[in-house]
Amino acid sequence: MSAHSDQQRNEYLERAIGLAVRNVSDGGGPFGAVVVTPDGAVHEGVNRVTRDNDPTAHAEVVAIRRAAAETRTFDLSGSVLYASCEPCPLCLSATLWARIGRVYFAADRHGAARAGFDDALFYEYFAGERPELLPVEHSPLASADSPFDAWRSHAGRTGY
Repeated sequence: MSAHSDQQRNEYLERAIGLAVRNVSDGGGPFGAVVVTPDGAVHEGVNRVTRDNDPTAHAEVVAIRRAAAETRTFDLSGSVLYASCEPCPLCLSATLWARIGRVYFAADRHGAARAGFDDALFYEYFAGERPELLPVEHSPLASADSPFDAWRSHAGRTGY
């Protein structure tokens, strides 16, 4: 999808902001997002972390899940994500996996931090500055590649 005009971009960002504000009054977190697919359809998402007891239910992830379900594809190439706030590392990763081509956001991570949503430690972790936050260790086993062997030999697999 080509980049939207400034007016379209601002309208989608305002829509994401409106979703975020309404979500607060509904008991959710202050985040909203929309994914616009190449056909022009708009797929909305709001933060549902506390509502669903799902730490991955960030607004962007919810919007991506809806877009994928409604378009019946996990490849959202050509889509654009509009978020009320700068996407965190989780949301950026989901956006990359969805093959979304562009992201626009309104508020930045510093505004989120002032409201109590500080992702600075996560950014530091991924920059290699805070490995103690989550020790991750490779534990090789002889059978470790068995799932990949099964995948390669399964004729009916769907590549992604």
